[in-house]
Amino acid sequence: MALLSLVAEEPMHAYRMQQLIKERRKGDVVNVAQRNSVYQTIDRLLRDGLIAVRETLREENRPERTVYEPTDAGRETLRHWMRTMLSAPAREFPEFPAALAFLPVLRPDEARAALEERLASLEGRLSALDADLAEGAAFLPRVFLVESEYQRAAVQAELDYVRSLVADLREGRVDWDYRL
Repeated sequence: MALLSLVAEEPMHAYRMQQLIKERRKGDVVNVAQRNSVYQTIDRLLRDGLIAVRETLREENRPERTVYEPTDAGRETLRHWMRTMLSAPAREFPEFPAALAFLPVLRPDEARAALEERLASLEGRLSALDADLAEGAAFLPRVFLVESEYQRAAVQAELDYVRSLVADLREGRVDWDYRL
């Protein structure tokens, strides 16, 4: 979806796609740490007829670069994916709710200690998101920051919840009758 979205903006080569994802701070939602994954995704989009080769460029002192553009089917598929992802919550299975579901595996003091570590991580993540949002707002239109705003709100909500749960554990307000 990310790469298809970029070539829908304007035809571009793989390296430019990777650059834009980094420049727009999309590394938290799109994994482009491995350049190879970009090329594998491009291969799938080509195979599925969602993008096509527009041209191959050979600039002086640069490697050959293939420029891609979306096909009509690619544009319609992208719009369909976006409408679906925005409108309907997907069933996701993140680790944290799964760990909460099986909390009695740990002793109360172990659970509290692990959750206190999580608090420190969440506080750091919130601080980093605040810094990224402040920096990004200086040069990016808000439309490119909304997912960071969402992530910040989600981290803040989780932070508030975990703080409350840790306080309840400290005060003995969580029944721990279950024993493995």
